[in-house]
Amino acid sequence: MKIGLVIFHADPSRGGAERYTVDVASALSRRGHDVSIIAGSFSDAVPWEIKRAKLNPQGPSKTWQYIQFLNQLDEHVRTHAYDVIHAMLPVRWCDVYHPHAGLAAAAVEEGHQKYQGIARSVARVLNRINLKRGKFAKTERSLLARDNRPLVICLSEYVKRSIRQYYALPETDLVTLMNAVDLHKFSVTERPTARETTREKLGLKKDQIAALMVAQDFARKGLRETIMALPKTKFPNLRLIVVGKDDAREYEELAKFWEVADRVTFVGGTNDVYAYYRAADFFVLPTRHDPCSLVVLEAMAMGLPVISTKNNGATEMMENGVHGFVLPASPRIEDLAEAMNQLCDPRKRQTMSEACLAQRSRLSFDEHLNLLLKIYQTAQKRRLRGKV
Repeated sequence: MKIGLVIFHADPSRGGAERYTVDVASALSRRGHDVSIIAGSFSDAVPWEIKRAKLNPQGPSKTWQYIQFLNQLDEHVRTHAYDVIHAMLPVRWCDVYHPHAGLAAAAVEEGHQKYQGIARSVARVLNRINLKRGKFAKTERSLLARDNRPLVICLSEYVKRSIRQYYALPETDLVTLMNAVDLHKFSVTERPTARETTREKLGLKKDQIAALMVAQDFARKGLRETIMALPKTKFPNLRLIVVGKDDAREYEELAKFWEVADRVTFVGGTNDVYAYYRAADFFVLPTRHDPCSLVVLEAMAMGLPVISTKNNGATEMMENGVHGFVLPASPRIEDLAEAMNQLCDPRKRQTMSEACLAQRSRLSFDEHLNLLLKIYQTAQKRRLRGKV
């Protein structure tokens, strides 16, 4: 099958959608499919064996660059034959639409999830006049209003509920496909010395407990709340390791204010997130909104108990109190601190770790690919019938 995967930036360090695109391209290529990533930019982290269709969107603004991206994508698809076009962002036409970050329409109507209260209301107004977000939403509405609209991949039932709220699509246009994990890559036995080496690099002592957060949008993913919960925990040997490319300066100041600066380490971006999973003892991501956080599933596959919220589709793979803790959508700082306290108990942590490892077969990337290929086959049939 000849497959075109569409993403604006092919750079795994930018976030879950980008990393997913590169991982899927590699895996499908290994299965013998002819896969190309169609993108406006490529990082050095994209394996050389993956075919690249490099677009060149330029312009004075992000909105203009997006329009150029759409125009160049249309021309590329017109002049290159693909069996399936699988887009991770709103485009004018595709066979499969896969909104990793959530619907563009929801982002405009609801405001950025990083904000709360009055700031959220202001963000909602600003989003409605933000040209790029508006163009994303307009493109998405046009795409899903077509008679030959694509199949829409929902990362979770949480996402499917959101789609139903904004679009009156028949159930035959929606398919749930949760994120999955490369179990060979994310295995506790893959790199036996990674835990000790990484903990030494981080300056972690043997008796220190490491809570890990991996995120690209610190505000939405709950870093502020996690830092504020840290001094309320009962374990002074608990450390927080933060991995992600977002600007950390505000949070460094917050850690100083709460007198926990010596307990929080900001790593920055990385192409080797595995090493930090190995160094950690549990994972924390009290996100306000996450369609299906890939890092949560990776953490579980690595045997890390997880603290997250009901607003994370990935927690549909968890049982509260068994694989970690699923907190309310907007958890109190005290509740977050108590969940962290619970996971500082080595016996409870070990029990939950074993439960997470027992979930590995359900998290399998191989099974995910099997289901994805069935989706592609359905999309091909729809195209042949004239629906796409």
